[in-house]
Amino acid sequence: MVSVLAAFVCYLSVMVMIGWRYMKKNSSSGDFFLGGRKVGPWMTALSAEASDMSGWLLMGLPGVAYLGGMKEAFWTAVGLIIGTYLNWLLVAKRLRKYTIHTNDAITIPEFFTNRFKDSKRLISAVSVVFILIFFTIYTASGFVACAKLFNSVFNIPYLPALLLGIAVILAYTLLGGYLAVCATDFVQGTLMFVSLVVTAIIMVVSLGGPAEAAVKLSEFGTNFLNPFVAGGSFGTMSIVSALAWGLGYFGMPHILVRFMGLRSNADVKVSRRIAMIWVVIAFAAALLVGAFGRAYLLPAELSAGAADTVFIEAIKKTYPAFIGGLFLCGILAAAMSTADSQLLVASSAFSRDIFKGFIKKDAGEKTTLLVSRITVVAVAAVAFCISLNPNSSIFGLVSYAWAGFGATFGPLVLLSLFWRGTTRNGALAGLISGGITVLLWKPLSGGIFDLYEIVPGFLVCLTVAVVVSLLDKNKNSEILAEFDAYKKLED
Repeated sequence: MVSVLAAFVCYLSVMVMIGWRYMKKNSSSGDFFLGGRKVGPWMTALSAEASDMSGWLLMGLPGVAYLGGMKEAFWTAVGLIIGTYLNWLLVAKRLRKYTIHTNDAITIPEFFTNRFKDSKRLISAVSVVFILIFFTIYTASGFVACAKLFNSVFNIPYLPALLLGIAVILAYTLLGGYLAVCATDFVQGTLMFVSLVVTAIIMVVSLGGPAEAAVKLSEFGTNFLNPFVAGGSFGTMSIVSALAWGLGYFGMPHILVRFMGLRSNADVKVSRRIAMIWVVIAFAAALLVGAFGRAYLLPAELSAGAADTVFIEAIKKTYPAFIGGLFLCGILAAAMSTADSQLLVASSAFSRDIFKGFIKKDAGEKTTLLVSRITVVAVAAVAFCISLNPNSSIFGLVSYAWAGFGATFGPLVLLSLFWRGTTRNGALAGLISGGITVLLWKPLSGGIFDLYEIVPGFLVCLTVAVVVSLLDKNKNSEILAEFDAYKKLED
C-alpha cells in the first residue's frame, strides 16, 4: 500500500508542478484559454485524445465489455474511431482557419457569434447555457472515476475520495490554463496508452494466448466475443445507436479547441496520424481488458455496479505495488485529463461570452481571468453534487453529456464551415431545438426503439437549421462575403 501511495504522490506532484510552471506564461485570456495558438502537433494530438477519452475509456467501456461482451462496446468503439478520423479530416483545418478569420475567436460560442454577426449575442448566450449544463454532467463522470479509483485502491470512503480527486484537478487547472492542460494531457495520454496496452497483453498471455482465452470466455456465451451477431436486447437499432457516438465529435468544445490552438494548419496531418494510431490501439486494448477480464479475474465476479473497476482489479492482480500504482495513475490521468479540459472550456465560455459579452463589456484581462477561475470552482461544485452517488455509472453520465454536445453543436459547426447559406436565425433555431431534443428525448419517448438521443437530436438540429436558413429572407451580405473570403484563404 505504501508503494502504491508513493506512486500516486509522485504522479500528482508532477501534475501540479506543471500547472505552476505554466502559470507565469498566461499574460492574457488568449494564452489561458488557447495557449496563444502555438501548440505543436504531438502535444495537440495526445491532448485531444486524452481529454476526449476520460475515465470512461479505462473504466466505463471496459465495464460494458465485461458485463455484455463485445456487442455494445465494440460498435461504440467503431463509431468513435470513425468520428475521430472525420473530425480531424473535415473540421480541424477549417475551424482553425475560420476562427482566426472571424476576429480571432477563441471559444466556440464566440466563433458562432462572429460567424453569424449576432449583434444581440443570443447564440452565444444559448451556447453557454448548454455548455454549462452538459459539461457539468460530463465533469461529474470524471469526478466519479477518481472517487471510485481512490475508493478501490486505498479503501478510502467514497466522499473523501471524491473530494481528493476534485482538489487535485482544480489545483493545476486554476494555475496553468490551456498550456498546463495540454502539457498534463500529453503526459496523461501517454500513461493511459501504456497502461492499457501492457495490461491487455499480459492478460491475454496469462490466459494462454488469444485462442485459449476465447475458449475460456465461451463459458459466458458462445457469442460473448462476437459483435456481429445481434441477440437479446441488442439489435440493429442498438448498433445504430452505438455507431452514432461518432456524431458527437463535431460538437465537443473541449476537443474542437485543440484544433484552434494548433500553431499551424500544416501540423494537422501529423496530429491526425498520431491521434488515429493512439485511438485505434487504445480502444482495442480497452475492449480486451474488459472482455478478457471475465476470465482473468475469476473466481472474483464483479457486480454490475462494480464493473467499472475491472481495469483496476486487473492491475492490482498483475503488477508489483509501485508499478501497479503508476499504471493505476493512468486511470486517474484519464479522468483528470478530461475534467480539466471541460472545466477550462466551461469557464472560458462563461467569462468571455457571458461576463464580458453581457455583464461587463469593458472588463480587463485580469478581471476576465479571475471570473474564469471562479467559474471553474462553481462548475466543479455543481458537478460534485451530481457525483455524490457512489453507484453512478461513468458510461451513463458520459453518454448523456456526449449526446448533448453532439446534437447541440455538431450540426452547427459543420454548417458554419461548409454552407455559406446558414443564417443567424437558422443557427439559433438549430441550436435550441437540438439541445432541447436531447434533454426531453428519454422522458417523452419512453425509450422508443432504444435509440440513443444523439440521433434524433442531431437530425432535429440539422433539419431545423437548414429549413429556417432557407426560409430566412434576411440574408446578411457581410456574412456571405466573409464566408467567401475564408474559403479562399490558404492554409
